[in-house]
Amino acid sequence: MKTVKQQYLTGERALFRAADLEIVDTIFDDGESPLKESRDLKIRNSMFKWKYPLWYAKNIDVKDSTWFEMARAGVWYTDNVTVEDSEIEAPKNFRRCNGVKLEDVSFSNAAETLWSCKNVELEEVVARGDYFAMNSEDIRAEELILFGNYAFDGCKNVVVEESRLLTKDAFWNCENVVVRDSFISGEYLAWNSKNVTFENCTIESLQGMCYVENLRLVNCKLINTTLAFEYSTVEAEIDSKIDSVLNPKGGKIKAKAIGELIIQKDEVDPKKTKIVCRSVAKKSDKPEWLR
Repeated sequence: MKTVKQQYLTGERALFRAADLEIVDTIFDDGESPLKESRDLKIRNSMFKWKYPLWYAKNIDVKDSTWFEMARAGVWYTDNVTVEDSEIEAPKNFRRCNGVKLEDVSFSNAAETLWSCKNVELEEVVARGDYFAMNSEDIRAEELILFGNYAFDGCKNVVVEESRLLTKDAFWNCENVVVRDSFISGEYLAWNSKNVTFENCTIESLQGMCYVENLRLVNCKLINTTLAFEYSTVEAEIDSKIDSVLNPKGGKIKAKAIGELIIQKDEVDPKKTKIVCRSVAKKSDKPEWLR
């Protein structure tokens, strides 16, 4: 394997179709697509300062490196890419990639990042930005810290563990999602999704988990969670009070208490949902906005 070391490279496609190469202590600046169509690269302690550095590439291993703000749309249409111990300031990174592994990576601007990717592994990733991981599939995330709305929209086959997600409208239009041992705060959680499971999670959500087919909650806490489960089929085992529940479509809800249970008999059949709890403080036949 040849080595490029401590170089300052500019101009479009500076190392076009580079192959079987180790790149060390090198800066890519002022030139688009420096590593387009590259193969079998090891990149160490290097910097990307301009647009589209890695497109249509394969077998890329990056460590201790930095994408600056102008290195946007950095890794697209690339297969088998690993990034470790690195900082990514640029938005719109990782799109239509297959085989993405990110470990100890921080995204200061993760807007529109990880779109339409397959086979994604995230470990100790910190990301700030809206529309994270849209339309991606086969994702496994551990110790993910995410700040930004509309995360994981349209995703399939997702497992998230030991993570903290501060995100409105997360997991919309999804299929096959499991979230374990995590904290989630955000309005309108998991709408229009299918086969969604939360295990040992703490959740805060206005109108959370509505329009879900086959929703499961196991040993979860719902804090300041109101108007939950509207038109959802749900099996819920809640280790806390639920502030309010609205029109569940079917299943079983077990909780320590429910502040308000709202069932519109002309909208759902109350016999299809079993409610098990110590107390229901108030029962209503319509939500507040119809009273």
